[in-house]
This record gives sequence, C-alpha cells and structure tokens, in this order.
Amino acid sequence: MKQVKEVARRREKYPDEIKNLPLSRGIISERWKTMFFKKVAKHIRDYWALHVMALPGVIAVFIFSYLPKFGVIVAFQRFNYKKGFFGSKFVGLDNFKFLFQTTDAWIITRNTVCYNAVMILLNTTLAVILAMILNEVKSKKLAKYIQTVYMMPHFLSATAVSMILFCFLADTNGLVNSLYRSLGWETRNWYMTKSIWPVTLVLVSSWMHVGYSSIIYLATITGISPEYYEAAMIDGANRIQQARYITLPHLRAILTIMLIRSIGSIFYGDFGLFYSVPRDSGSLFSVTNVIDTYIFRALKNEANYGMSSAAALYQSVVGFVLMIGANAVVTKISPEYAMF
Repeated sequence: MKQVKEVARRREKYPDEIKNLPLSRGIISERWKTMFFKKVAKHIRDYWALHVMALPGVIAVFIFSYLPKFGVIVAFQRFNYKKGFFGSKFVGLDNFKFLFQTTDAWIITRNTVCYNAVMILLNTTLAVILAMILNEVKSKKLAKYIQTVYMMPHFLSATAVSMILFCFLADTNGLVNSLYRSLGWETRNWYMTKSIWPVTLVLVSSWMHVGYSSIIYLATITGISPEYYEAAMIDGANRIQQARYITLPHLRAILTIMLIRSIGSIFYGDFGLFYSVPRDSGSLFSVTNVIDTYIFRALKNEANYGMSSAAALYQSVVGFVLMIGANAVVTKISPEYAMF
C-alpha cells in the first residue's frame, strides 16, 4: 500500500513526467517473485524423488564444471603454485602475447581447425551412409551384428588403437614394412614420415567414431513412416531417389543440431588420437600438434601454467563464439532447426 500511495502522490505532483508510470509496477514485481518461488517449492514437493536422483549429477557438474572456472585467472598471471591464485603476479595479457608471437599458435590452430573440419564432414557423411545401409538390412540379427562390429572401435582406448596401428607401421616387424621387403622395396620409418599422417589420422578417426555416430541417424531413419517409401515406390522412385527425397529431408533437423555441436567443438582436438596414435613423435609435431596436445606438453615439459591456461581459454572462447555464430546463422535460415 505504501508503494501505491507513493506512486499516486508523485503522479499528482508530476503529472506530465510520470503520466505513463504503472501504478502497481512494484506490487506486480513482488507478486511475480512470490508466485515463482511458490511454483518452485511446489515442483520440488511433487517431484522430490526426481530431484534427489538429479542431485548427484548437479553436484558433480558444479564441482567439475563450474568451480574450475575460477582457474581462468591463471591465464592472466605468472602462476606460482607455492603462492597460489592470490599470491601469483598478475601480468594481464602477456601470456596471450607470448603465445601468439610464436609460430606455435598458428600451427596448433591450423591443425586443430583443419583436422576437425575434415573429420566432421567425412565422419558425418559416412555415418549417414552407414545408417541408410543398416536400415536396408532386412535380417535383424545381421543388422545387429554389423552394427556391433562397427561400434566396437569407439570403445577402444587411444592406447589400444595406437598399438594396433603400430603393428602395421612398426620399423622392423610392421606389416607394411614386411610387405615392402617381400616386394623388394625400401622400408621406411613411418613415425618420422610427415606426409602420411594427415590422411592416417583422419582414417583412424573415421574407423573409431563412424559406427557409433551412425546410431543417432539410424534411430531417426527407423522413425520415418513406411508409408512415405511405399508411396515413392508406387510412383517408381528407386533407392537413391527415396534416400534423396525422403530420408535426407527427415535427417535435416538432427544433422543441423549435430553440425552446430561439432562446430562448437571444432577447436577441441581428440587428445588420444593426436598424442597416443603418433606415439608422441617429435618429428611429427608440425602435422600432429593440436591445441590439446600443446597444452599438455607445455605443462609437462615447461610447467608453464600461464601460457597453457591462455591457450585453453583461447580454445574455449573461440569455440563458444563459433557455436553461437553457427546457431545464429541456422536461426536466420531455418529457425525450426536451431538449438536455441
């Protein structure tokens, strides 16, 4: 009531200045707050079991995803672990200047972006094709067997994949060099040959992830009504035309969402793929070093916490901007396919 009387008094005293001032703005604001907290309390009471189940996950996300955000300050310090966050010297943007004045920033950015761009396009295309092929397999047992075989590499560790590849590329007893010797050709040290690794890493990534990625596309395809395909067959459409005019349009929404997510992580390299698979060979750093491996090596070899944190912050900020930008473009073109 005090707020209402005060607004009325001012309206009488200054009619021109506040003639459009809402009489009950403060009361409405208080009512909305009260209603909001009541709804939250009621929701917790009604679904307390679900909230209890979600609580461990919320706590884990808070501890491992939000609390570490405070560590961003290290990117602007000459960090000394003895002095801690509050005792280390603040150096502003010096860590970023040092990072970008070296050739390393260009190399790791180029490698990260180019590898991820190729892998996103190739792996997405292969995953969609594999999902369409699996959808055409009539035998459920055969389809499950094929799907299991293609999914298995995704669950192998990078170290295991590295050992498998080493069996092929080892200097002395590797399968490739053994084949070269049997043909009378000169053997090579593949772990010092830069030219083969860009293609090798892309192929290894496809082998590891395409089968698993195809699951989400296969689930979308199986949800398409068979009536569409029956009508297309009556009209004389072949398999390729059915895929082009029925399957792909239905996959457009999920493809857009997955591509936006992929673009957001385009500055994040697969650490195991780029570190373990080339066996941390120094001769290959110019073609295998990405932002993630660079940060790890900077911490491991130089204990340079400031520059490592600067590189990580650079990676996160650019990835976030790219994801927001990609979603904004999709929103302008096809709002129904945007993530938010």
